[in-house]
Amino acid sequence: MGEWWAGLDAVTKGFYIAATFFSVLFLWQLIATLIGLSGGEEVEVDTGADADADVDVGHDLEPGDHPEFEHGAAVDAAETMVAFKLLSLRSILAFCMLFSWAGALYLNRDVPLARSLAYAMAWGLGAMLLVALLFYGMRRMTETGSPRMASCLGGRGTVYLDIPAGGMGEAKVVVSGVVSHVRARAVGGQELKAGTPIRVTRILGPSAIEVEPVRGDQPEG
Repeated sequence: MGEWWAGLDAVTKGFYIAATFFSVLFLWQLIATLIGLSGGEEVEVDTGADADADVDVGHDLEPGDHPEFEHGAAVDAAETMVAFKLLSLRSILAFCMLFSWAGALYLNRDVPLARSLAYAMAWGLGAMLLVALLFYGMRRMTETGSPRMASCLGGRGTVYLDIPAGGMGEAKVVVSGVVSHVRARAVGGQELKAGTPIRVTRILGPSAIEVEPVRGDQPEG
């Protein structure tokens, strides 16, 4: 092994070192992604909006309004953008890993440098596309039947994190049959403490709702 390594030129050694480095990073990202996609039963519905922003994003819903939102048109657009950002990192790592390995192996077989680089580029681009499609497909499978915010409209829940006066907190409600934590503000900008029973009165966006406090004996609906 030592003699083989010593017999390699500097460029080939550089390719092997880079291939090992990017392989470790890619495997780490792969394991982290698979663990993340396994998920749990409790889902936090969050598309990355500012937690402190008390902003109505223009998708307020009343019962029966805008059925296309219930089918996830707005949510899917946000989820696709997030998925693209996540996939970009893994795709780039896949490109670097295959580019490095291909370059090292072709150079080790005495293929001219220019041709080795061209072949390595082709392998890297192919890996980048394949990994992007693979992870995108995996993410889409896990999102089949994903929670739709409109399903919690009119439903009950509790305040999970204090809702400050005129601000946003967090509520625990059932979204498409899944207990979810979503951002929430109170009707009239009132303050609600954690544990307060609430009812969802409006959908403010793909990850935010408006709620009102309810008494324990108040009928639902």
